[in-house]
Amino acid sequence: MKKPILLSLIASLSLFAGTIQIAQMPKDSPRQDATSSNVILSYNNAVKNVKQSVVNIATTKKTKQSDQLNELMMLNPFFKEFFGNRLPELKQQERKSHSLGSGVIISTDGYIVTNNHVVEGADEIVVTLPNDEKEYKAKVIGEDSKTDLAVVKIDAKNLHVASFGDSSNLLEGDVVFAIGNPFGVGETITQGIVSALNKNNVGLNQYENFIQTDASINPGNSGGALVDSRGALIGINSAILSKGGGNNGVGFAIPSNMVQKIATSLVENGKIERGFMGVSISDLTSDLKELYDNKQGALIVMVEKDSPAEKGGLQVSDLILEVDGTKIKNSNDLKNTIAAIAPESSVTITYERDKKIKTAKLKLAKMDTQSSKAESKGASSPIEGLDLTEINNQTRMQYQIPKETEGVLVTDVQEDSKAELMGFREGDIIVQIEQKRIVTMKDLNNALKEYKNHKKRVIINRQNYRAILVMP
Repeated sequence: MKKPILLSLIASLSLFAGTIQIAQMPKDSPRQDATSSNVILSYNNAVKNVKQSVVNIATTKKTKQSDQLNELMMLNPFFKEFFGNRLPELKQQERKSHSLGSGVIISTDGYIVTNNHVVEGADEIVVTLPNDEKEYKAKVIGEDSKTDLAVVKIDAKNLHVASFGDSSNLLEGDVVFAIGNPFGVGETITQGIVSALNKNNVGLNQYENFIQTDASINPGNSGGALVDSRGALIGINSAILSKGGGNNGVGFAIPSNMVQKIATSLVENGKIERGFMGVSISDLTSDLKELYDNKQGALIVMVEKDSPAEKGGLQVSDLILEVDGTKIKNSNDLKNTIAAIAPESSVTITYERDKKIKTAKLKLAKMDTQSSKAESKGASSPIEGLDLTEINNQTRMQYQIPKETEGVLVTDVQEDSKAELMGFREGDIIVQIEQKRIVTMKDLNNALKEYKNHKKRVIINRQNYRAILVMP
């Protein structure tokens, strides 16, 4: 019985063979022997100049660490109770932590762009230039955590400057090179292609428009250059997508056009001021697209009271199509476009409402933002001497916090404060106060309020082990 069935199946397939047209490349496509002319294929001319613009950045951060006995007592208060007052409190010892990264020279007089996470919180920044053993002390000119970019400056002249390329002209499949200092081994060049463009919702930064590449980007490459086959800077290497910390062929770079705008503003003003419309936005779903003539844009889902958007006449369900002639394909486009425009600027918004194209003129407001860590120091904290924040994707990357870990993160401990005396350190994660689980700042405030008149046992996660601190 099996033979007839097989013959029948073959016959059925043959009936359909004439209805399928398969596109085929020409069979006689010529081959060119790369060795026929005794030629060595090389991109040396493309990278030999730009690699002189990529520097190594070493940072030092001072933290305080209890000695082993104090550490043991802190981990288990019963040890302290056992020893009582027979042993004096031992002073904390200062510890220096070191990290490495890369940067790109953008001016002949020493301005260098890098990732914010490379230099954030550093007490000392040392820059070394290619083929130069001299170490240059660098100072931070400006930081922008929302795009993970920073500018530092060294006291040097006649430096080799990288030439910026136009990242808006990139295409998938373009050959690119990542230049940096992976693993601290010195300047290194890796090669790949642009594997995707305009990547957002990666969860690394607030403003994202990443170039995705398979050129190897490893620890230490952060802040280095991504260049095209001409040697033009088309991105700043920022992060890798990896479970183990090594390169898995998915790396992300910040586009050169965004880098140029942010770096220029940081050099000129020391901070970033972003425009603000006052709307909440989303992308069009397949169902919503049926209600609009335009199939791309940013859909308004909320308009804040007394905001520029409300004053300009924009409403919920308006579909924003252009800002000053710049096409808006999705909500991320609108967010990045408005953020790149200075406050108090007037812009023309083109939008669709009830299948009619309309325009509105808005005067952008100033987005409330902490322009630098120094300015945020004065922010009130529920625990005196601590700077606290809820964990997000950026802090997970910066502090290497596992995905499953929740709590409120300590980002700074003021020297000689009560919090420091209690034993808090930067990087600690408050996960519980007495019997109250802590996930958000609201949880923290509620727990502190509930136990206001009592000594409180504070459970912290420190580098994936638990410790107990006592708060008066």
